[in-house]
Amino acid sequence: MNSSGTTLSFDKMEGATAQYSIGFCLVPDFSSLAFISAIEPLRLANRTAGRQIYDWKCYSEDGAPARSSAGLEIPVAGSFSDMPKHSIVFLCGGLDIQARCTPEVMTALRKAASYGADIGAICTGSYVLARAGMLDGHRCTIHWENTSGFREDFPDLEITTELFEIDGNRYTCAGGTASLDMMLSLISSQIDHEAALAVADQLIHHRIRDGSERQRMELRARLGISHPKLLAAISCMEDNLEDPLSCSDLATEVGLSTRQLERLFQKYLKRSPTRYYLKLRLDRARYLLTQTSLPIIEVALACGFVSASHFSKCHREHFGHTPSEERRVRT
Repeated sequence: MNSSGTTLSFDKMEGATAQYSIGFCLVPDFSSLAFISAIEPLRLANRTAGRQIYDWKCYSEDGAPARSSAGLEIPVAGSFSDMPKHSIVFLCGGLDIQARCTPEVMTALRKAASYGADIGAICTGSYVLARAGMLDGHRCTIHWENTSGFREDFPDLEITTELFEIDGNRYTCAGGTASLDMMLSLISSQIDHEAALAVADQLIHHRIRDGSERQRMELRARLGISHPKLLAAISCMEDNLEDPLSCSDLATEVGLSTRQLERLFQKYLKRSPTRYYLKLRLDRARYLLTQTSLPIIEVALACGFVSASHFSKCHREHFGHTPSEERRVRT
C-alpha cells in the first residue's frame, strides 16, 4: 500500500510455480527508483514468456510496510527473520546505509547464503553485503557517490566503477537505472537474449547497457562546457583529490600556461582553478563525513588537506560550520 492508501500490484501470475524465486530485503529509505527498475523487468519477462519464470516477495526488518527515501510504502510478505528460501536475495539500499547494517539484516543475508541462494545488492546495498563479509573475493560496485568512502572502509575489496557486476553468485549494481540493466543481463542469461530485448523494448529502454559502461555522465554533459582543455583540467582534479596538483602542474598536464588555465576557469566557471579544486575536495569531504565512519583526520587526508586544523578552517569558511558540526547534524 502506498502513502495514498492504494494497494500496489506487480501483475504476478498467481498459482503458478516460478522457476526463480527472488527475495527483496528493503531497508528504510531504500531507493524506490532502483527497486522498481529491478522488479519491472521480472514482471515483463513473465508477461513476455507467458509463464511464471520469476516470483518475488519483499521483506522489511520489522514486517511493516517498507518506506523508501521518496516516501513510497511497499507492502511486504514479512520480516527479514521470516524470509523463506529464495533463489536470489537482493538487499535494496538507499540513504544512510551505514545505519542499516543491523543484526537482523546480517543474519538474514548469512542464512540465505548458507542454503545456497545467490546474493545481490541494489544501489548502496553493496555496503551491507561488504559489512557482512559477503563480497570478499568478488568484484563489486556501488553508486559513484559512495565509491570513495566504500574503498576507504573496505580497502581489501575489488571495487569497480562499473554500472553493475555479476561475479559468480554475487550481484551488485550502482542503483538508479543500473538495476534495470543488471536484471536484463540476468534475464538474458537465465532465459535468452531475445527475451531480454523484448523486455527492454516494452520498457522503452532503447539499448541494454553492458556492466562495464560508465556510471556518471561525461563531464561535458554535467558541466555544460565543451572546451577540451578545461574539461581535461577538471578531470585531472577529480582524479587527484587526495594528492592535489598545483595550478602549474595542472596547466602542464593539459598543455597550457598557468595564466591560460586561470583565464579559462574565470571565463567558463567564474572562479580560479584553486577555488574550484578546493570546492571539489570539500564536497568529497562532506560526503565522507556524513556517509562513512572515518575519523575526521582521515577524511582530511583523503581529500588532500595537510592537517585537521587546516581542513576545519577551510570547511568552516566554505560551509559555515566545522567538520565535527557537519557530522553531528547529518547523523
